[in-house]
Amino acid sequence: MTIKAKAKLSGDIVTVKILMKHEMETGLRVDNKTGEKIPAHHISEVKCIWNDQVVFHCNMGPAISKNPYLSFKLKGPAKGDVLKFTSVDNMGETDEGEVKVA
Repeated sequence: MTIKAKAKLSGDIVTVKILMKHEMETGLRVDNKTGEKIPAHHISEVKCIWNDQVVFHCNMGPAISKNPYLSFKLKGPAKGDVLKFTSVDNMGETDEGEVKVA
């Protein structure tokens, strides 16, 4: 997994955009070579942390497309503040990322 993010301040609102690189397998597809189902492998949880507090939390599942994109708005962070992101998938793999508010 890879998390890329942008955070742009406009007035007192920060628009956050996150792109996560992940296959997001549903567990329903069949491998053409073996004929067996490909195991489910998808992001199950995403968090955004600012000043040691969770300011955005999202549960996800197998119905989300490959390489999910999320966008949300926050009130409070200032220019130069750091937003940290964490994600966990259904197999226990984790990823982290961060971005400074521009």
